[in-house]
Amino acid sequence: MQQLGLADSTTKTDNRLKALLWPTIRTRVDLDTVTTQGFWICLLVGCVGLALSFTTGNPVVIFLTATQSAFYVLAGFGVRMQSRGAAVGAFAAYLLGSVLLQGFGVVRLIFLALLLANVRGIWLSARFQPSESDPPPIRLNENWRDKLADQWPAAIWPWGQYVFCVLVGLWLVLLLLGVLAGALALN
Repeated sequence: MQQLGLADSTTKTDNRLKALLWPTIRTRVDLDTVTTQGFWICLLVGCVGLALSFTTGNPVVIFLTATQSAFYVLAGFGVRMQSRGAAVGAFAAYLLGSVLLQGFGVVRLIFLALLLANVRGIWLSARFQPSESDPPPIRLNENWRDKLADQWPAAIWPWGQYVFCVLVGLWLVLLLLGVLAGALALN
């Protein structure tokens, strides 16, 4: 099949599940894949949280969750731009929120594993040294997914990182208030 040109002659470095849960970076394409999947994971975490908040019908919960969703979307932009702080911030926020406020479930554990793999992939990307012969991947601009994952992070993250830092501070204050309210309710 390869002699006829009907089969792909390039081999994939990792299978999809391994690339998602334990990423490795050997080429610039691997680096692009890790940051892209990290972006989509953060976006998914933010959107799922926002969608679930609408089931409560409480406007305060919806507002707080919308703020948290904006935090995860900005973290996704930061992950796409290879920001260690954004990757660690998203993982830490989700972990602390799970441990201190909401508890664990199967979905939460899956998201935690994906966010932890995100941190590992971004950490590896900081040490990655591309070779001269390894061409950079092309950032696409053909449809809305390309624009969202490839174009917007480069445009939004330079100023969005400051908004992200404010949201991290706000989130920490709200988390502390939630923990204090829970502690006072136990007494």
